[in-house]
Amino acid sequence: MLSFIAGIVVLVLGYFIYGKFIENLFGANENRKTPAFTMQDGVDYVPMPTWKVFLIQLLNIAGLGPIFGAIQGALFGPVAFLWIALGSIFAGAVHDYLSGMISVRHNGASLSEIQGVYLGKKIQNIMRVFTIVLLVLVGVVFVTGPAKLLAAITPDYMTLTFWVVVVFVYYFLATILPIDVIIGRLYPLFGVALVIMAVGVGGGILLKGYHIPEIQFVNMHPKNLPIFPMMFITIACGAISGFHATQSPLMARCMVNEKEGRRVFYGAMIAEGIIAMVWAAAGMAFYGGVQGLAGTLGKVGPSGAVLEITKTLLGPLGGILAMLGVIACPITSGDTAFRGARLMIADMINYKQDKISKRLLLAAPLFAVGIALTFINFDIIWRYFAWANQTLAMVTLWAAAVYLVKKNKNHWVATVPATFMSYVSSSYILQAKEGFKLPATMSNIAGILIAIALLAIFMTAGKRFAQTIELEETA
Repeated sequence: MLSFIAGIVVLVLGYFIYGKFIENLFGANENRKTPAFTMQDGVDYVPMPTWKVFLIQLLNIAGLGPIFGAIQGALFGPVAFLWIALGSIFAGAVHDYLSGMISVRHNGASLSEIQGVYLGKKIQNIMRVFTIVLLVLVGVVFVTGPAKLLAAITPDYMTLTFWVVVVFVYYFLATILPIDVIIGRLYPLFGVALVIMAVGVGGGILLKGYHIPEIQFVNMHPKNLPIFPMMFITIACGAISGFHATQSPLMARCMVNEKEGRRVFYGAMIAEGIIAMVWAAAGMAFYGGVQGLAGTLGKVGPSGAVLEITKTLLGPLGGILAMLGVIACPITSGDTAFRGARLMIADMINYKQDKISKRLLLAAPLFAVGIALTFINFDIIWRYFAWANQTLAMVTLWAAAVYLVKKNKNHWVATVPATFMSYVSSSYILQAKEGFKLPATMSNIAGILIAIALLAIFMTAGKRFAQTIELEETA
């Protein structure tokens, strides 16, 4: 129990101490006008209150990540607490804050456009395709899962196909309508529900006397999957996730003050880390340890475990919250994934989105591709998404490091996690079954060498490139 409580305390302190350090390092300025005002268009650039922007950001980046990922990551044992706490503070929150604030300084530019400025046009072209594909995959992943659950709890005539169509129609509306019409009204409510569920589950585990194991530097995974790098891929959204940086520009276009960036970007990631800590602890404690959790996941999967835990700890309210968690949360990440893809394409071709006809022109082909992907095996899509997600985080951190070099600031806050994520991403794809299937030892050594090589390139060519960049920041 002490490890769990200490992890929560560390996360909170990380927000106030390291988060403030990162904010000061970046140089957030409350007197600079944000894109919400300078680019206001009533569609994507819409000033909104900070509390609302925070809750939307939290729901955008969370989805099922800090719940399902944390429960599955708990199979490695309480060592997962370390990755969630330290990863959130020193990697995930830094990644989210810098990507969000750099977007603010570049008129709310999409992620691939920022990467193009700080990593060059060749990287930009690659990442444009890579990121748009990733966003569409996220949208598709978060259609089929909720649709299956809805089909299971509704009358027979409401089939899986019916619910897939319903979810896609909702996605389409949320993608093309002004951000304050659907997202700005519904997301804060779902964000509050997500927080209430985490507080209720965490409180229930503590108050009802469940045993939360203490941190042990032992791999407890029933299938003996290696901690390095598998745990760091499994627990993504609860520690660091490249998908977050695709969502940050959405809120960078709605934030009214640069000084609110720490709350919106750094704070939302810390909140997600706390949610992940709660669910990792709940998974181990509720089922009496890793073996019991593994048995449950093998029978009913993460969604079944979430439903059982919440209903037991919170009663009928828990069942409602669980349904919100496993149905509403993924849907609200999926729609903003498609919205982010629309904005990314618009930025890429410099195509204004002020008229609905223009938004329809970009959204229609995106959804055509998304619908086609629903016929592909869900597990295959998810496995590739997991690797692509952390690879995107790696590239974003390297771009942030170049930005800091250009601004003559301490780049190590981004360089260190960028190097680590380079190791995680490369070693994973080398040994994973969807990758090159190399032995774990060989792939880990290769991953370390690749990470060192990328650090060396950054320290030489990257720093030289930074000096040639002509900043496009807003005044």
